[in-house]
Amino acid sequence: MGAGGLRAVHSALSAAVALGLLLHRTDLQRQEEHGELLQPLVFVLLVLCSVLLYFKVSLMDPGFVQADEEVQPGKTEEQSMVTPALPSNVKMRRCGYCMVKQPMRAKHCQLCQHCVRRYDHHCPWIENCVGERNHPLFIVYLSVQLVVLLWAWYIAWSGLYFEPSWDWLQHNIFLIMSFLLIVIFTIVVLLLLISHLYLVSCNTTTWEFMSHHRISYLKHSELENPFDQGVILNLWRFFCSCHFTAWEKIYFHRDSELV
Repeated sequence: MGAGGLRAVHSALSAAVALGLLLHRTDLQRQEEHGELLQPLVFVLLVLCSVLLYFKVSLMDPGFVQADEEVQPGKTEEQSMVTPALPSNVKMRRCGYCMVKQPMRAKHCQLCQHCVRRYDHHCPWIENCVGERNHPLFIVYLSVQLVVLLWAWYIAWSGLYFEPSWDWLQHNIFLIMSFLLIVIFTIVVLLLLISHLYLVSCNTTTWEFMSHHRISYLKHSELENPFDQGVILNLWRFFCSCHFTAWEKIYFHRDSELV
């Protein structure tokens, strides 16, 4: 299934579950009947927000490395984050696939056919890489999605009153399937969010965590994680930085402190 197909499935699934919860005999429907429209409206808006965030993360540039790191004239900061300058004695290696100068922590993605800055992983669900540019928004998306799923779990549970009859099962099969699907997705999203927040707090990536022993700049460093600057600074740099980071500067500065 292609990227367009996955996005269509995501949108259709979100809309179908939300609509099913609104139409079945749940707390949301009971509130609608009593004219209390605030919670149903907020729930629908949250579902819409999660879908919009999904499309934003899946379609945006994750931090593709441009040829020879040249910022094209006329590009605004909205179109391209500023490429940091490096000391003259720091040399970037060339990627063996796309032949661009590859900054530290970048990796070539075989599926996207691009080198990605601060490469984390290629996410099959969003059909895009998660890198330095879209990683913060990816975590925001996971957070909003988790809130939606937990709320949907509560709504679905409120509509499940069990009766030992075939007619009851026929009338509630959609709600039961929705509930099971929500539980599965809640577990997956929760585990993803926890793992990503932990890695971000340590200033490491999924790729670096899984392949530490194979990455040259980690194997040859005196520090286990040369990019870790403490939880507060790591989170600040990750969520609040408006520019790409020159990781080479941090790497060589931290290593030189040990000499």
